[in-house]
Amino acid sequence: MSMFNHEKIETSNVLLIVLILLVVAIGGLVEIVPLFYQRSTTEPVAGLKPYTALQVVGRDIYIREGCYNCHSQMIRPFRAETLRYGHYSVAGEFVYDHPFQWGSKRTGPDLARVGGRYSDEWHKIHLINPRDLVPESNMPAYPWLARNPADAGSVAAHMTTLRKLGAPYSDEEIKKAKDEVAGKTEMDALVAYLQVLGTSVK
Repeated sequence: MSMFNHEKIETSNVLLIVLILLVVAIGGLVEIVPLFYQRSTTEPVAGLKPYTALQVVGRDIYIREGCYNCHSQMIRPFRAETLRYGHYSVAGEFVYDHPFQWGSKRTGPDLARVGGRYSDEWHKIHLINPRDLVPESNMPAYPWLARNPADAGSVAAHMTTLRKLGAPYSDEEIKKAKDEVAGKTEMDALVAYLQVLGTSVK
């Protein structure tokens, strides 16, 4: 009698768990591994540039403050989505993002194409008190970002790590990173990051 008959599998918790994990692992590999070799998921879209030093710091603030908990950066390829937000998201836009911020939560609007839609001043007012611009907003205010200096000390090391992960930073860009961020606030950095989102795909 085979050790893998139904009765044996259904009455042995350990065997059932092992077989489930095996099936999930095989299914995952079959779906995920090919993505590592497709050009559409590994090649940057035309015109994509890595984040500037100030934008790298802004992205860190975006993650630190938990913006991704309410805002996705993924536009799905459906008519209702593209009418509201613009061109659907493609993997080539995010090849330099580690980790990417696609997400699915939309307590607030999707931010995948927010770059260039509003002025820097609009974003600053919105971050200091969102209800000054959107009365029905339930987004918290972030006034301290305008007071906190941006972290210029660690940005060069961060960009060096991103270069190891594939971002094409030059030695010169990394060398100038600290000076680019010096004197800026966290608000400046976050706005710089928001203003570049989605600008590589029209």
